Amino acid sequence: MAQKNNTTVKDIKYYQKKFWKVFFYGFGGIFLFFLFASWGLFGAMPSFEDLENPESNLATEIISSDGVTLGKFYNENRTAIKYKDLPKSLVDALVSTEDERFYEHSGIDAKRTLGAAAKLGSNGGASTITQQLAKLLFHGEGSKFLPFRMIQKAKEWIIAIRLERQYTKNEIIALYFNEVDFVNGAVGIRSAAKVYFNKEPRDLTIEESATLVGMLTNPSRFNPKRFPERSLTRRNIVLGQLVRNHHLEESAKKILEKKPIVLDFHPESHLDGTATYFREYLRDYMKNWVKEHKNPDGEEYDIYSDGLKIYTTIDSKIQEHAEEAVIEHMKNLQEEFWIQQKQNKNAPFVNISDAETKKILDQAMKNSERWRILKEDDKTDEEIIASFSKKTRMTVFTWKGERDTVMTPLDSIRYYKHFLQAGLMSMEPQTGQVKAWVGGINYKYFQYDHVGQGARQVGSTFKPFVYATAIEQLGMSPCDTLLDEPFMIRKGRHHVTEDWEPRNSDNKYRGMMTLKRALANSVNIISAKLIDRTGPEAVVDLTHKLGVSSEIPVQPSISLGAVDITVHDMVAAYSTFANKGVYIKPQFISRIEDKNGAVIYEPVPESHDVLNKDVAFAVIKLLEGVTEGGSGERLRTEGGGSGDNRWTGYPYMFRNPIAGKTGTSQNQSDGWFIGMVPNLVTGVWVGCEDRSAHFKSITYGQGATAALPIWGYFMKKCYADESLLISKDEFERPENFSIKVDCYSAPSHTKEQDSTDIEQNTDEFEQ
Repeated sequence: MAQKNNTTVKDIKYYQKKFWKVFFYGFGGIFLFFLFASWGLFGAMPSFEDLENPESNLATEIISSDGVTLGKFYNENRTAIKYKDLPKSLVDALVSTEDERFYEHSGIDAKRTLGAAAKLGSNGGASTITQQLAKLLFHGEGSKFLPFRMIQKAKEWIIAIRLERQYTKNEIIALYFNEVDFVNGAVGIRSAAKVYFNKEPRDLTIEESATLVGMLTNPSRFNPKRFPERSLTRRNIVLGQLVRNHHLEESAKKILEKKPIVLDFHPESHLDGTATYFREYLRDYMKNWVKEHKNPDGEEYDIYSDGLKIYTTIDSKIQEHAEEAVIEHMKNLQEEFWIQQKQNKNAPFVNISDAETKKILDQAMKNSERWRILKEDDKTDEEIIASFSKKTRMTVFTWKGERDTVMTPLDSIRYYKHFLQAGLMSMEPQTGQVKAWVGGINYKYFQYDHVGQGARQVGSTFKPFVYATAIEQLGMSPCDTLLDEPFMIRKGRHHVTEDWEPRNSDNKYRGMMTLKRALANSVNIISAKLIDRTGPEAVVDLTHKLGVSSEIPVQPSISLGAVDITVHDMVAAYSTFANKGVYIKPQFISRIEDKNGAVIYEPVPESHDVLNKDVAFAVIKLLEGVTEGGSGERLRTEGGGSGDNRWTGYPYMFRNPIAGKTGTSQNQSDGWFIGMVPNLVTGVWVGCEDRSAHFKSITYGQGATAALPIWGYFMKKCYADESLLISKDEFERPENFSIKVDCYSAPSHTKEQDSTDIEQNTDEFEQ
C-alpha cells in the first residue's frame, strides 16, 4: 500500500524571512555589544578628559644652559616629542609599514580587517596605527582568552574612533611614537634615537629610521643590539615598503640595503653620562621642591613621570672640560699614589695603629650595600662579618676600565680606600650661575659628592678671609709689612686654653715682609698675627657672611685653615671677591617647565653686600700675587720642577691675570686650589676618602700638585674653546681706588712646595 508523503515544501519567502531575522538579531547583537562596550559595561572606558589628556609616564629632563640634555629622572625613559620634530623618513616608514591607508580611514581599516578575518589572522592582525595607540594608552596587551580578547578588541576599535575625532593624524603619529617601547630602557622615539644612535630623532638617516620602525612589530625580536642580522633583514623590509609606497626610489633602496646597521649604543642610566654627581644633587633638591611647589590640582609633582623640564645653569661644554680635567689628572696622580703605597704594609693608611685601621674598615663594612642586604636577610652581625672574609667574584673599578676579579669583600674595601677623590665646582661670580659640578671620579663606584656633601679641611685657602678682615677692619693694605718671627698667643687670649705658638712649615723666618708676599707664600706667622689683631670673632663673622655654612670654632688656629668647608661654599665665598664684594648664592636652576612648556618655577637670586668694592679688589690683588710669585707660580712657568710629570697639562703658560690660592691640610690629607678670572671662579679639592690615607711627602700631597693641575688643565680647555668667552682681561679696578696694592714685583718662588698650612701644635683646637 502506498505511503502518504507529509513533508511540507517551504517556499523562498520562508528562507528570506529566516535570513533577515538572523541578520537583524545578529546585527542588533553586535550593535548592542559595541554600545554596551562604549558605555563601559565590559570594563571602564576612557572619558573625554582621558582622551584629551591621556595619562603619560614622561621622564623629567635635565637640560643645560646651552640646550643639551644632561640626563633624566624616570620610571620609564620616555621624553615627549612633537610631530614637527619627527623626520619625514621616519613618518613615511611608519605609515608604509604599519598602516598604508592611515590617512584614509577613521581609526579602523575595514579592508584590512575583513581581509584578516577571512584568513583567520594567519597573515597577522589588522590593527591600524590608531588602534595600536589605543592599546598602548588604555589597555596594554590583549588577553589570550578569546571572549576577553573580543571585548578588548571592541574597546580598542571604539577608542580608536574617538581618538581620530579628538586628534589630527599628525598628532596621532606623534602620540604613537611617544608611547612605543623600544627596549633597552628606551621608551618613545626620542629615547630610542638617543640610546641606539646617540642622536635626536630629527637627525636620523633613512636607514636608521627604517631600523627603528622595523622594531615595532616585536622590539625584543628585532633588537639591533642583540639580533643584528634579524634586525637588518627587517630594516630592509621596511625600505621595501617605502619603495612600494613611492617614498623611496628602487635605486636608492638597493644602495641603502647594502649598508650595515651602525649603532652608537648609549643606554641611559642614572649612574652614567654627564654631570652624574650634579644630577643626584638636583634629585635630592627636587624632593623638597615638590613639597613646596604643588601642581594646579594641589598634588605634588612626580619628577619621575610628570615630564618636567628642569633648565639648569650648567654649561655642557664647561662641564665636559671639567670632567675631562678631573679624570686625566686623577689617573695620573693615582699612578704615583700606587707606586708610593707599595712599600706601605698598612696601605693606604699612614701612621695609624692596627686598632685605628680596624675601626675604619669595620665602619666601611657597616656602611656597605652588602651589609644592608645581608641585614635585611636576617643574618647576624657575626655571619655578615664572616662573609666579608670569603673570596667572591666581583667587578672592580680601575682607571683602565672595569675589571673582573676574585677577592674578599674586606679586601675590596681596602682596595677602594686607595683611590684619590676629587671635587670641582665652577661658577660665574656676577650671576651665581654654577657652570660645572664634578663631585667625584666615578659616580657608579664612588657616590659621595665632594662638592655639595663633603666638607674637608681647607688649609691656606682660608687665609684670604683673615686678610680680608684685616684690610676691612684695620685699614691695612697688601703692601703693609709685618715681621715674620717667632710668635705666641698666651693662654686666655682669644679663648685659647694653652699657650699657642704657630710655626712656619719649614721652621724658618723671613723677617719683614708685605702681606702680599706673605699670602703668596702661605706664611703661617703672618696669618696668626693678623687674626690676633682682628680677633677670631671678626674672621668667623666675615666668613659666614661670605656664605660658608660650616660651624667655625672661634679660635686663632682657624687662621691656618683648621676648618672643614665644602667646595660649594668655598667657591661662593671666593666669588664674592670677584663680584666686587657682593655675595650671590650659587644658582643651579634657571627655570622649570611642566610637560606642556608652561613655566612653573623661576628662582630669584639671593645676594647681599659683604665688603666694599675697594676691599674686595685689594683681596683680588693679594691673590694675584699667589700666581705671580707664590705657590701658584707654576701656572705661568714653562717647565721644570720636582714631580712635574704628575702636573697634568703642564706647562700651562698662562699670561692673563689669575687670582688664586693653594691649600694643603695637615699631613697632606687635603689639597686645594681655588682660581679666579673675572667671569669664572673654580674650586678644586683632592684627597682620599679617609684622612689617614694620603701621600707621605708634600711634593705630591700639596695643593699645588694635587689640585692646581686640574684647574690649569681645565682652564686650558676652556680657553681653547673660544665659544665659551672665558675672560683673559684684568679684574675691574674700582673708580677712585685708594688702597695701595702695587707694592713690589713678586720674587720668583724658590720652593717647589706649597707651605704645609696647619701645624702640629694646634692641640688646643683639636680638643
